[in-house]
Amino acid sequence: MNNKSVLIAIIAGIAFVLGAVAVGISYYNTKKPQKTVSVVGLVEKDFTSDLIVWEFNYAVKDNDMKQSYSKIKAQNEIVKDYLKRSGIPDSEVDFKKITTAPTYRSYYANSRWNEDFDGYEARQVVRIESSSIEKIEVLTRDIAELYDQNIMIVNNNPEYYYTKLSDLKLEMLAEASKNARLRAETVTQNAGAKLGDLKSANMGVFQITKPNSSDEDYTWGGAFNTSSKQKRASINMRLTYYVE
Repeated sequence: MNNKSVLIAIIAGIAFVLGAVAVGISYYNTKKPQKTVSVVGLVEKDFTSDLIVWEFNYAVKDNDMKQSYSKIKAQNEIVKDYLKRSGIPDSEVDFKKITTAPTYRSYYANSRWNEDFDGYEARQVVRIESSSIEKIEVLTRDIAELYDQNIMIVNNNPEYYYTKLSDLKLEMLAEASKNARLRAETVTQNAGAKLGDLKSANMGVFQITKPNSSDEDYTWGGAFNTSSKQKRASINMRLTYYVE
């Protein structure tokens, strides 16, 4: 019985030692530094805007508020007729709410600044959104007819947008990811290693700028150019892979 007990004790001791070794090896394997490689894939695409937004405004002034409002409504009819004759459908034109406010004339007299009431100004803002870019561009440069009818247009520069931006972004993300993986494969192959599983993926900021322009820089929040009809989009993906 004593010999049997000793044998059991020896076997149990060996099993304990082997178990401890296995646990130690497993712990070491989980805690030892794992080799990784990080790469950045960059994609740029040039594209043309498919939507133009043009906003302009005009105002009239009268000592009577009701008269100023009536005058601006009369000018609105002239502008509507002009846009209709220019081939701009009503669905693309938005006449904002007319604003009316008193105005004052400032002048310096008797060693101080003074203000006198200078009538009521009624102002109208008009916004046009259209896919007919060239047609609207012509209008922005040719509004002499309205000036001839004493409608003093304050003409803002048009803005250009792209309505399929979400699709473009997804397409570019896929290409940037492929580009990054290709770079990772090249690095590991040249180092005599093998590319493992993906550890992490981080998307960079989506930037939209004017092509070949020194006036614009990338920003941390993402540049978004609206002044140029021709645009350039860029995005990068940082991928980190395990290396075997």
